[in-house]
Amino acid sequence: MEYAKLCDSEYRFMQVVWEHAPIGSGQLVKLCEARLGWKKSTTYTVLKKLVEKGYLRNDNALVTVLVPQERAEREESTYFVERTFGGSLPHFLAAFLGDKQLSTQEAEAIEEMIRAHRESDGR
Repeated sequence: MEYAKLCDSEYRFMQVVWEHAPIGSGQLVKLCEARLGWKKSTTYTVLKKLVEKGYLRNDNALVTVLVPQERAEREESTYFVERTFGGSLPHFLAAFLGDKQLSTQEAEAIEEMIRAHRESDGR
């Protein structure tokens, strides 16, 4: 599937679905009313769009996930870094950190990710 970007409202909707799927569409309407303040028609409109985009399936009023949260987050992050920073992760990190200080724990976690990436690439 080619990546289909989620708008903010679709992403908030997907967070509800990821948390509760598989879920009946009637129950999803109730959750979206409580958590997002949406009417029934809004929920069904967004559900239909996300079925068309290939993120969800709605069979016999049972909504199931086709794109896991981790994959959507990865694709959203990649899209953002590509669009905003020309794909440069160092430029993104520099902008993100700005004047912020990393804790020792955060720095160690980032170092571990880099170490694991190098090991997986055979460097």
